Amino acid sequence: MRAALFRARKTEELAAQQNFDRAVTALVHSIPIPQEITEWVPSQTLISPAQRMWKKYAKHPVILATGIAVGVIAAVSIFQVVEGMNRFPGEPTARRLLTVATSTHAMMLDPVKTDAGSLGDLFFMKHRLAHYDVPPEFADLRTLGCRVFDDEEGQRIAQIWLVEKQMQFFLFPAERNPKTGIAKEFSGWRYVDQEGWTGVVEERNGVCFMAALRGREKDLASYISKTKQ
Repeated sequence: MRAALFRARKTEELAAQQNFDRAVTALVHSIPIPQEITEWVPSQTLISPAQRMWKKYAKHPVILATGIAVGVIAAVSIFQVVEGMNRFPGEPTARRLLTVATSTHAMMLDPVKTDAGSLGDLFFMKHRLAHYDVPPEFADLRTLGCRVFDDEEGQRIAQIWLVEKQMQFFLFPAERNPKTGIAKEFSGWRYVDQEGWTGVVEERNGVCFMAALRGREKDLASYISKTKQ
């Protein structure tokens, strides 16, 4: 076919046919369309609209399913990144202790009425727990009782019950690197919530301190001097 067309281009017959076709086309374009026809058939119906292939492909079930899957994966990834930014070493233990706080009663603790800041010496002298000290932000609050117990992972936990707002304090070992055994440090106060309780956690000298109460972050914010991390 290509060879035949190549040879035809060199003939006078093809040139004459092309000239005839152009003349007929020009003649057809010059013929006016009667008014009654244009009113009956709108001009836009005479022009085929451009096909939007992307709409056709977008409605394909496979494409739709793939798009939804990609969207879900992206949403989950973003959620995990945001959650990862808010996590801190020792957060799982803090959440478990908030659950403990919901079921604790005053009768479960040894009655001790003193300033919370003075209990660090008691924990060290009686239980050999070093650095189990209440931070200065909470040291002046009065206590009702305290106890020391082992959690499900065998960690020594100190629990303090306070007069103010039935607040509870927990002191527990900071999370450690499984290879080196070194405590994972983090700076500032970190918030955590569980079952209607909210806690604010700080790490010092390999020990985490958490103040917890039934409420929201704003109920604890007035006690701490540093900006939330």
